Amino acid sequence: MTQISHLRRGSGSPIVLVHGLGSRWQVFAPILDLLAEQHEVIAIDLPGFGDSPALDSVRPGPRGYAAWLAKWLTEHDIQRPHVVGSSMGGGIALELGRAGVASGVTAFSPVGFYGPVGRRWTHGLLTGMRGAARVAGPALDRLVEYRAGRAVLLSSMFGHPVRVDPDAARADLAGLAGARSFAAARDDFANYVLAPDEDRGSLGEIAVTIAWGTRDLVLIHRTQSARAREVLPFAHHVDLPGCGHLPFSDDPATCARLVLEGIS
Repeated sequence: MTQISHLRRGSGSPIVLVHGLGSRWQVFAPILDLLAEQHEVIAIDLPGFGDSPALDSVRPGPRGYAAWLAKWLTEHDIQRPHVVGSSMGGGIALELGRAGVASGVTAFSPVGFYGPVGRRWTHGLLTGMRGAARVAGPALDRLVEYRAGRAVLLSSMFGHPVRVDPDAARADLAGLAGARSFAAARDDFANYVLAPDEDRGSLGEIAVTIAWGTRDLVLIHRTQSARAREVLPFAHHVDLPGCGHLPFSDDPATCARLVLEGIS
């Protein structure tokens, strides 16, 4: 069996954490301990990201990764977890909810609610960040040591970039630069656009929370959170004031609370 990088911590009903494009499971580090006080937490590196190898049998993208993760969860005897997703991981979480795999979903700034212009913006921004991380990695590693450097380099992803730990920032940039399935997963976003008339599957039968940072510059809050409300009117929609695309270090207490409330 292929060794997939993941963390399992705590005990109780399971929570599965799924990262976004170019990211890794450690993006959830600010909320891990808060969740593990009451639940077993499983945080995973998707194939081709973090320390997990790319797999020829897996189609990168929200639907392909959801199909793979459903099988991986069964193989590891993880049944009916609450699935928490960030960005692309939010789309994966919604697909697992649709398929009846997840007992509940909390999606932070999920993909799938963009129009053509919004998708091109996201494509260009993330591709540019990856290019910078690959070309200027050592220089960026030095810059993130300083508050001003983090404020400039990380402002597109975080509402409060100076709160990000410098070591975590360096590791995140290295993960973005080295993500082997980045291009394939990014390009698949063109095939993943959610519409109001789609089959909801089991989504309407479970608790679904959609949370969006008001300072999200990757999947723009103003337009895409409104689209999410239109497509998923039955979900609990929450704005996270002052938070960016990755809100977990911006406001870990609120992010953890939303997950736990979605379970209870």
